[in-house]
Amino acid sequence: MEYRKLGRSGLMVSEISLGSWLTFGASVDDSVAGDCIRKAYELGINFFDTADAYNRGAAETVLGQVLPEMPRDTVVIATKVFFPMGDWPTQRGLSRKHIHDQVHASLKRLGTDYIDLYQAHRFDEHTPTDETLRAFDDLVRQGKVLYVGTSNWSGEQIIQAHALAEGMNLDKTVSNQPIYNMFKRHIEKDVICSCEKLGVGQVVFSPLAQGALTGKYVGGEIPKDSRAAHNTGQHSVHQYLSEELCGKVERLVTVAAELEMTMAQLALAWCLRQENVASVITGATKVAHVEDNAAAAGKKIPEDALQRIEDILS
Repeated sequence: MEYRKLGRSGLMVSEISLGSWLTFGASVDDSVAGDCIRKAYELGINFFDTADAYNRGAAETVLGQVLPEMPRDTVVIATKVFFPMGDWPTQRGLSRKHIHDQVHASLKRLGTDYIDLYQAHRFDEHTPTDETLRAFDDLVRQGKVLYVGTSNWSGEQIIQAHALAEGMNLDKTVSNQPIYNMFKRHIEKDVICSCEKLGVGQVVFSPLAQGALTGKYVGGEIPKDSRAAHNTGQHSVHQYLSEELCGKVERLVTVAAELEMTMAQLALAWCLRQENVASVITGATKVAHVEDNAAAAGKKIPEDALQRIEDILS
């Protein structure tokens, strides 16, 4: 496993991380999830990402059941706050109250005394940003949170938050968690440039486009045990299964084979070509997925192959 600094901080996180969105506490049996977490740690993955909203706390609970098996000072636990955790207006957003209530709920579910990285899951237009930053800073000063970050914030929002934190002498964010993969590249235009100047690192999610970039759907067939066979909701992998995109994946598979990589490893290495990307958050429904993804760490794509990939994606 290879490790990178998280933004300007001194925190070292594994290039490949294990996330729990759409899997833990939902589509994956708890025992299988536990095996995936253990295998990830065995392979050197130290960064585990979750959120309070993932299955209304169930994903945090699953992670919390296994993490005590690992020395606490060897793992980095990241979770988030913003989305509704109940029906009352006080049970959502980035108000001081919701942050206060949810950080303690997350700590309990995770079975830990502190959270390594606590992230604002979305920007909250209904709460003053200084209120959110002050609440985050208080948690850092209390030792309940070590670092703070954002998720899916724009470059402008991150810049404004840093300016506020600077003026108020508050702890600044060190990370941002956006979606990023070969088919969704909007952060290259704005977010990465802004974050590089501020020392904010990216921990990107959905780097495999929910499995579309593993090559499993090449040829138009949908395996019975795949996500596409069962997930047709808001976050469905079907958004990536058009004839055009599947055709691109088919051509990318050839590039991966020439580089002696699996398609998944090529997609992960492609994301990690960005120095501002500290880690790629991968999901897993079986241990074999963890093993294949972890093997992408440290892999480099030659310049000529990068140009071929760019030509395919354009």
